[in-house]
Amino acid sequence: MSPSTRQPADPFVFFRPNLPDRPFIVAQLGQSLDGRIATVTGDSKYIGSRPSLAHLHAIRAHVDAVVVGIGTVLADDPKLNVRLCAGPNPARVVIDAKGRLPATAQCLDGADGARRVVLRGPEAKGEALPAGVEVHVLPVNTAGRFDLPELARALRNVGFERVLLEGGASMISQAIDAGIVDRLHLMVSPVLIGSGQPGLELRPVQLLAEAMRPKVEVIVLGEGEVLFDCDLSRRERD
Repeated sequence: MSPSTRQPADPFVFFRPNLPDRPFIVAQLGQSLDGRIATVTGDSKYIGSRPSLAHLHAIRAHVDAVVVGIGTVLADDPKLNVRLCAGPNPARVVIDAKGRLPATAQCLDGADGARRVVLRGPEAKGEALPAGVEVHVLPVNTAGRFDLPELARALRNVGFERVLLEGGASMISQAIDAGIVDRLHLMVSPVLIGSGQPGLELRPVQLLAEAMRPKVEVIVLGEGEVLFDCDLSRRERD
């Protein structure tokens, strides 16, 4: 299916909860023209410039919670709040099955009053976290990881109806494969890295006929940056 050149007046109009047992989930990924999200050394700050960063903050302002994996926290120590646009700070959720989250992580700072939630496995024995941080225990599989559809249901059970899955790329890829991502905001910046960490790595297909071909809205963000707003909710295949 070819991308649509029609640009919606409000790209967030699609952020609608539509299932009773899990939240609406939007995933975002920023990458280079050649599909990289970091160099060979892991350096990723910043592939995107002001327009894509502003859009990321706008997504945060339009959801109830922003979710990241422990790898993203350990690598980037993000604040996960809203700074580049007007809007409320979402709850901050860290997926930390093995209890590796440091108590000093910036996303655990509760000064802004936003909820802070950590999802841990039953055997996790991590650091004591700051006062007010909610810790929810979920079962893990034999590899010590959460079942992502079950994790999505848990997010709904703790009160979140619109969720941003912000990273990392591996978790986003797994979530797409698990069928729980409704919308993908893929932001492409005008930079060629040439090597390094790729973006999405989905379950392999043998034939192009098996590939996902979502309906896509193309939105020019500025400074050469482009947003591909992909509707994954119907999983259309041609």
